[in-house]
Amino acid sequence: MPATSATTIGILLLVITVMYAVPQTAALGALLLTGYLGGAVAIHLRVDNPLWTHTLFPVYVGILLWVGLTLRNPKVKGLFWF
Repeated sequence: MPATSATTIGILLLVITVMYAVPQTAALGALLLTGYLGGAVAIHLRVDNPLWTHTLFPVYVGILLWVGLTLRNPKVKGLFWF
């Protein structure tokens, strides 16, 4: 990935994180952040980073992201079985 795209990726992450922080757009922000973190996993797999520490770290963050959204939004909690 070229270094010139770092600013664009950072701005994109900032906008999506703000969407997650705003209650009205939190579900869409969580969905977009999940996709963003999936891209991070793909990059880590591509460069052959260690599995448990580097490659799966975005998965851990994504799980915490959805747990946080589930705890603060009862509509999202109804989507899951628990």
